[in-house]
Amino acid sequence: MEDVEVIHAWSTPRSLSTSLMYSFAQRDDMEIVDEPFYANFLRVTGVERPYRDELLSRTEPDVNKLVKEVIFGPGKKKYRYCKQIAYECPHGILSELLKKGKHFILIRNPINILSSFHKVSPASFLELGYPGLLAIYTELSELGAAPPVINAEDLQNDPEAVLRGLCDDLGIPFQASMLGWEAGSKEYDGVWAPWWYKGVHKSTCFIKPRKYPPSFPFELYDLLEQSMPFYDMLNSQVKKRTSNSPSPLLLYNDIQPVPNNEKTLVWVGSELVPCGISKVSVFDWVLRGGAVVLEGLCAYNGKVFKLDEHIDRILYSAKALPVNQVLGEEAIKDAIFKTLISNGMLKSSCIKLALICCKKVTFGKCASHDDLYNCSLIVAVERKEPIYDKSAGMKLATRAAMPNNSPNLDSDTGEARDAIIMDKDGVSSKINATNIFMVKKGEVFATNIAKSRLPSITYITVVEIINKEKLTLHEQAITLSEFHTADEVWAIGTMGEITPVVMMNGCVIANGEVGPVTKRVIDAYKDLIEESGVAIPVNHDA
Repeated sequence: MEDVEVIHAWSTPRSLSTSLMYSFAQRDDMEIVDEPFYANFLRVTGVERPYRDELLSRTEPDVNKLVKEVIFGPGKKKYRYCKQIAYECPHGILSELLKKGKHFILIRNPINILSSFHKVSPASFLELGYPGLLAIYTELSELGAAPPVINAEDLQNDPEAVLRGLCDDLGIPFQASMLGWEAGSKEYDGVWAPWWYKGVHKSTCFIKPRKYPPSFPFELYDLLEQSMPFYDMLNSQVKKRTSNSPSPLLLYNDIQPVPNNEKTLVWVGSELVPCGISKVSVFDWVLRGGAVVLEGLCAYNGKVFKLDEHIDRILYSAKALPVNQVLGEEAIKDAIFKTLISNGMLKSSCIKLALICCKKVTFGKCASHDDLYNCSLIVAVERKEPIYDKSAGMKLATRAAMPNNSPNLDSDTGEARDAIIMDKDGVSSKINATNIFMVKKGEVFATNIAKSRLPSITYITVVEIINKEKLTLHEQAITLSEFHTADEVWAIGTMGEITPVVMMNGCVIANGEVGPVTKRVIDAYKDLIEESGVAIPVNHDA
């Protein structure tokens, strides 16, 4: 007999925890303990089970002695795998238990857990166990040893990749024997096995999930809603792996252009919520028919630039929404201020507004629920980083306008950062979601075609700057060749502000450097930002 290193496998019921236990049992360096605290849980809670008396009679009632002798006692092999159901562990023991051995967490979508659990026993929030599982993850993280988290569905779809990755995280070698086991009961099964392990006793390996799930027992819908937030938080910690790539894959949701924006609060409807769990109803018209009004603006040095103008524009645009009531100007301002202040984004931040329809009860319109057709506001903010390099300028490509003259086209030409949209006559209209200017012999030119130029607050602002700087402005149709031969070109937009353009379709504009008129307008725009804006009402006594 010798000291063993304990591996604690924390999970909820019906999460393939027994299959995973069988998998680890196939190793030549592993011994197994199946739910050592189950008897104590039944004793303390009084939960009735057909095997209750037998289990209580077979299990050491002193949990401290059980920990010392059964969990951490000497063994015949190098490792001891303890299958642990999170809610079964006594609170007085848990903290001490987490300080020793290796730990990992197995999760499964509560939809699948509930569909399985209720076939054997009535389900309860306590026995789903997600709060306890999240508490274990949190406590281990606070101890500086955040445990690996694996998802049962990943284990079913690609067991070798998940097991290899898990073994790597635990610091133990992977053994191919873990991929299969013999059918039937096992000597280390708990006495509850005849009730709970019937399915796994028929298996010999991890089986891919069924293509079509069983009908969900909707009498358990409330339990599902209660458990999903806990599951989502743990699922966000899962490393995605494939057989061809044992290392974690980088998912779209993992990509953050600015790391500081990964954790923010967003305004949804009437309150602030963490961005990771923010949501709108699938019944909302934004999904049903694209009924949404969007607006973007910026905050600088404790002030929101052109706030009133942007709110006026979004409220004007909202008249096109199929709603009975739209939020007022003060309500929108209040939501913007609260979102900025709560996130501490007062100096330099981008603000995105969306007006959508509220949650509905049907995809179609229902006369008896007309009161639900009111507007809901979403406010999202992020720390503002430069979109383009204003000192070196950016490169543009050319794109023909789509039949609907859509401005939202992406450039994919060489190193171009954006695309200038041309109409059927070869006349420039805009750059995706912004406008464009050029300078020739000290005079400024901008497109003046109603169907082409975006209704832009920034455009109006730049025109005011041009007039204030006593520069000559011509608003007219501009061809691509005129841009190619210009002395200077710049693009404007709310987020990008004023950005020099130094190349178009591979043609260098003038000498490829930022010109004097462009610099002059940029400096004037910066001065305007410093001088104007609506102050964010920060409570300094808070």
